[in-house]
Amino acid sequence: MAKLTSRKEDYSKWYNELVIQAGLAENSSVRGCMVIKPYGYAIWERMQQRMDGMFKETGHENAYFPLFVPKSLFEAEEKNAEGFAKECAVVTHYRLKNDPDKPGKLMVDPEAKLEEELVVRPTSEAIIWNTYKNWIQSFRDLPILLNQWANVVRWEMRTRLFLRTAEFLWQEGHTAHATRTEAIEETEKMLDVYAEFTEGFMKIPVIKGLKTPTERFAGADETYCIEALMQDGKALQAGTSHFLGQNFAKAFDVKFTNSEGQQEYVWATSWGTSTRLIGALIMSHSDDKGLVLPPELAPIQIVIVPIYFKDEQLAAIDEKVQQLLADFKKIGVRVKYDNSDKQKPGWKFNEYELKGVPLRIGIGPRDLENNQAEIARRDTGEKQSVGFDNIVEFCENLLNEIGDNIYKKALDFRNEHITSVDNWDEFVDVIENKGGFVSAHWDGTDETEEKIKELTKATIRCIPLDNPLEEGKCVLSGMPSKQRVLFAKAY
Repeated sequence: MAKLTSRKEDYSKWYNELVIQAGLAENSSVRGCMVIKPYGYAIWERMQQRMDGMFKETGHENAYFPLFVPKSLFEAEEKNAEGFAKECAVVTHYRLKNDPDKPGKLMVDPEAKLEEELVVRPTSEAIIWNTYKNWIQSFRDLPILLNQWANVVRWEMRTRLFLRTAEFLWQEGHTAHATRTEAIEETEKMLDVYAEFTEGFMKIPVIKGLKTPTERFAGADETYCIEALMQDGKALQAGTSHFLGQNFAKAFDVKFTNSEGQQEYVWATSWGTSTRLIGALIMSHSDDKGLVLPPELAPIQIVIVPIYFKDEQLAAIDEKVQQLLADFKKIGVRVKYDNSDKQKPGWKFNEYELKGVPLRIGIGPRDLENNQAEIARRDTGEKQSVGFDNIVEFCENLLNEIGDNIYKKALDFRNEHITSVDNWDEFVDVIENKGGFVSAHWDGTDETEEKIKELTKATIRCIPLDNPLEEGKCVLSGMPSKQRVLFAKAY
């Protein structure tokens, strides 16, 4: 097993090595696309199950819409079309045929050209709102609260496993409402759901805020976001919730008759998260030994490894472990007993450490004699011996403690890397040398925002929702400002 490059030496290389060595994903033969391996997909499944439950608790239902969007529909909402145009993959033909000049090879059949080109969905607002037009006539048809679990394609030029790939998995909510107020409430509610999921389940602290006009989702009146901070001091957008106003309703002529008998355009929201969250998970908690997974999210919460020299010793350990397995499963703990003889215990210890399993229990002949087992924590590396009589309850409590500890560590790091600055020299110094979020005044203009990005590669991550009003001067232009915003370099 190859040793990981240290984070301090090369953070990007450490990340890529960890994704591959931990068996999460690998690059595929299709440029910019990835194969999500079983262990990585098990993590995504855990995320998906939790989020899906939260969506349903808030009244949403799952549906599925086509992968292909006719180009004319995609063009209907101009800002959305322009925003995604450079990333679109487009289907122009529907058939291949044998190449007469190259035996054994295929070519596109020029006679099988589509009457209308199809865009492979980069996002689904167009196809969904064209469908909603057929579903909505009256206020009695509203609200529509739908979510879709799907894949999308955005033809990225520079890709990195989980963080940015040409094809990725995600969920996208699309809701329709009778009033502006109701739509805004929905937008804010789903942002809160994302924040609760990310902090409570993934143990990643986030800041809720609004995007600036230049950073908004294409076609939205307002974009709400949650921003997280990775261990290398870069920010990562972990989820977005968009108030779409009536833009898509007008583009697709989606109207309803209100309770007074008048025709109105429908109000809309959309919101989404993706497998990028796995990248956030890795970069928020993991270390030079491998993954560190929050217990609620870990596919395996406890691994039990037997330590023996003779078959009769293994048989005695097996007998003890079977009862432990039953007791752990009764309380819903995901436990694995690795009694395979293909690898030695030391190799297994390293492997499960790499995979981020929260607790490891080692049991040998002497442990059986002493009626105890050694328990090792992944988050701190601490080890202690615990008697079999109370080991299940002990581990259950320890799993909760590990989750709390992982969150606190990430929160402390984030809070230590929010720095307020009041002039340009301080701004540049923190961005270049300390990293993290920089809280600074901005004059509110697109020109200044773009100039700061050009000079430092730092962008405005969000205008925090809990921002207090505070008179000040923009760090670059010196023009008046009424509140601070958060800048950072970002993924």
